[in-house]
Order: sequence, then structure tokens, then C-alpha cells
Amino acid sequence: MEQPRCAGAAPIDFELEAGKKYAWCSCGLSANQPLCDGNHKAEGCAFRPHVFVAEKAERVWFCTCKQTGTPPFCDGSHHQVAASF
Repeated sequence: MEQPRCAGAAPIDFELEAGKKYAWCSCGLSANQPLCDGNHKAEGCAFRPHVFVAEKAERVWFCTCKQTGTPPFCDGSHHQVAASF
């Protein structure tokens, strides 16, 4: 698998909690989108989750198309991905 699987055509609205660790799915295989559930290990893909600790409590938009240039957050790339279907 060279490219991540598109897991959605629109971003997911999400509330981050300050100081909490998150693992955003970068491969698109997680059944728990937008967060990683470890399915990349079972599938043997080279992608790994984007792990980070939220600096503050805030509302964000997580990318689901997996083409964002600002992982894990949506940058509007899903508009181009949707156009390619």
C-alpha cells in the first residue's frame, strides 16, 4: 500500500482535551476514524499514526481523506479527492 486509503470525503469535527495524547490514523484503515485503532499493523502497511498531545482544549477538524498537508488537521484537500471519484 503506497497511498493511504481515503476514509471519508469530509473532515470530522472533534473536541481536543488539553494535555491528552491522540493518535490520528494516517493510513485510512482504522475503523475508529479519525483515530488509530492499530489496523495498520494487521494490514502490514508502512503508515504509522500521527501521535500528538493537545496543547489546549479546542475544536478541530480532523482530515479523513488522508491527503492533508497539515496532518492531522484538514486543509481542504478532500475537495480535490472528491473530484477524482
